[in-house]
Amino acid sequence: MKAIAFLSLSPWFCGGLEENFAWQKRMMWKWLGALLLFPVQMVYLVVKAAVCLLLPPKLRDLSRENVLVTGGGRGIGRHLAREFARRGARKIILWGRTEKCLKETTEEIRMMGTECHYFICDVGNREEVYQQAKAVREKVGDITILVNNAAVVHGKSLMDSDDDALLKSQHINTLGQFWTTKAFLPRMLELQNGHIVCLNSVLALSAIPGAIDYCTSKASSFAFMESLTLGLLDCPGVNATTVLPFHTSTEMFQGMRIRFPSLFPPLKPETVARRTVEAVQMNQAFLLLPWTMHVLVILKSILPQAALEEIHKFSGSYTCMNTFKGRT
Repeated sequence: MKAIAFLSLSPWFCGGLEENFAWQKRMMWKWLGALLLFPVQMVYLVVKAAVCLLLPPKLRDLSRENVLVTGGGRGIGRHLAREFARRGARKIILWGRTEKCLKETTEEIRMMGTECHYFICDVGNREEVYQQAKAVREKVGDITILVNNAAVVHGKSLMDSDDDALLKSQHINTLGQFWTTKAFLPRMLELQNGHIVCLNSVLALSAIPGAIDYCTSKASSFAFMESLTLGLLDCPGVNATTVLPFHTSTEMFQGMRIRFPSLFPPLKPETVARRTVEAVQMNQAFLLLPWTMHVLVILKSILPQAALEEIHKFSGSYTCMNTFKGRT
């Protein structure tokens, strides 16, 4: 009886084996094709990027965009607001903690002919972010470009830093981006139109002594943006841009000194703002300023730690925060 049962099932069993073998064969050819296509895709993308560098870029029209800039009352944030307004943004919304600065910048933007509003908001306070995001939507409308610019630095070593000051840096510089992005990204995904921008720092890639809170928070912020950028690949119309500038001449890092200022001059905030808005219009995912910072990234990946330490000492970055007097 067992033999009869086996014989009756054998055609089905053999058919199943043949079907499974055919499936494995198809998958093998599919994987082989993908493997052969991958290097071709890489060459195509590199050539495409090189050609785009030579050709005049096609810039995104900002005339229908509502732009929100955190930390928009002063420093780079104020210059970003000006630049977005100058390039035709429909509305500018400023967030910050100091009403006097916000009011001054708002009046300046309005004088340029652009509608501008400000809201007092500490991005490190999650509930305040969600509350003010709701107020923005009700008063102004949907935000289509979010610029996470707000940041603080205390300019001290770990052992000299107050615990509350360390927490403040992480809440504003890192967690603040979680709250603002969570507040505005869902609607961008619904509209299939949006852009998340992060004003980071080259210190996220190459830390220095004397700013351990800032460097740590910026490294976390960079990882956040890398993950977010990849997560948005399958979200049509919604993109992200991360800007990593070198030392910028604002009151935030006043007193910071490097050994060869003529060789590595601080960036002007208006330059950072201009290049940032251009990167948004070109849908550029990552931007290092100046371009020479790419060399730093390469050196960090190939040189031994001892050699990197000597570079820090030679360039003066090892002691650059000793004269720090910036705004915290």
